[in-house]
Amino acid sequence: MCQALPFHLRLLLWTCPAECDYTCQHVVTDRRVARDPPMLNPIVQFHGKWPFHRILGVQEPFSVLFSFFNFLAHWKGMARILCWTFSMLFHTRDFPLTEKLDYFGAGANVMYGLYLAVIRIFRLDQEDPRYKPTLRRLLTAVCLILYTLHVCYLSFWSWDYTYNMIANIVIGMTQNVLWTAWGIIRYRKTNRFWTVWPALIVVWIILAMSLELLDFAPWKGLIDAHSLWHLGTVIPAAWWYLFLVKDIQDDVTGIRLKT
Repeated sequence: MCQALPFHLRLLLWTCPAECDYTCQHVVTDRRVARDPPMLNPIVQFHGKWPFHRILGVQEPFSVLFSFFNFLAHWKGMARILCWTFSMLFHTRDFPLTEKLDYFGAGANVMYGLYLAVIRIFRLDQEDPRYKPTLRRLLTAVCLILYTLHVCYLSFWSWDYTYNMIANIVIGMTQNVLWTAWGIIRYRKTNRFWTVWPALIVVWIILAMSLELLDFAPWKGLIDAHSLWHLGTVIPAAWWYLFLVKDIQDDVTGIRLKT
């Protein structure tokens, strides 16, 4: 019979079955690691997840911490905060609901990034000429439809991890190509170093994304490739907002010079 769990575990919705599952995972892992002769792959995944050591009931503490750093970096970018909130919730406690919120939040984040890239690069935020508002509405509709189909497929057809990763990579790489080309072209025209920042940020993010392609057992049961990816995207997030500020200031200066 399961004894009463500590309050901080019950607060994070740990139950007796979940506690038994967590304990058994680490009993098996400890025995495999201590085996003599040593095993080729002593640490294995359970339910598709590495056996992390929790801290104060938090299931993946460093993914939560590094997601929080991303949250802080996006504090002033209100349109993107939701993604990192769901990421923190999911890594705090892995439930079907928090997993779905994390994946759907990440998908919305990537789709919004592509939407923003097209709007800014092709200046669809402007009202003149007349076709731009029409293109903006068309782009908005297309992005909303694609995202809705993405969520519906994962929710009602198949919770496909491979498809989800490929979809996010395709959308993400498309916007990365757009920002890189735009940054290089603008730098050649203006010879101002800050205009090439998007291209440099993209390179940084691609290097950070390469961590997602790795999948190694968490070091000391705490830090894995996914948590390092969260950490690796903190600086480019803050750098990106600095670029947006300079870009807006450049727009305002241009308007003042015209008037």
